[in-house]
Amino acid sequence: MADETTFATLAAVTVTASLPFYLYGAWIMIDAETVSWDVLVYHLKIIFPGLILNTVPVVTWMLPRLFEQLSGLTALHAILGLQAYAMLVFALTGIVRIFQVKWKADLYRDPDQDIALDDLHENMGAWRGRLRVGVFGYVIFWFLAWLLGVYRYVTGYILV
Repeated sequence: MADETTFATLAAVTVTASLPFYLYGAWIMIDAETVSWDVLVYHLKIIFPGLILNTVPVVTWMLPRLFEQLSGLTALHAILGLQAYAMLVFALTGIVRIFQVKWKADLYRDPDQDIALDDLHENMGAWRGRLRVGVFGYVIFWFLAWLLGVYRYVTGYILV
């Protein structure tokens, strides 16, 4: 069985490896003039591996060890990470509704229609706001949790 340092290193590497997926996935959406079905699917193909690279170590290694290592930094790291996931869920409440309305209006298969998104539904602005706040919040809290995790890794496994 591998020792704790090996598992900590694997967790640090996989969580860190998720960042390029998030950044590229964000760039795809920012760069797209129109979000067609192909753009959306491509975006999801990029984002999901990042979420998996991040979530698997959290669920399989970090969470089970949380109470064994409970300290102020560990608690803050866990709170920041949980807040990141809470912001992701908040974003999903907007994404799901936007997806439903765009699907109903056939804007994924025929994105060239001359329809403003806000004209599709009275709540579209609020849903798009949830999406933006949730995604930016996820990235901010993820980055803060990552920085604290790197600090904890270096001080707990490298400088020991």
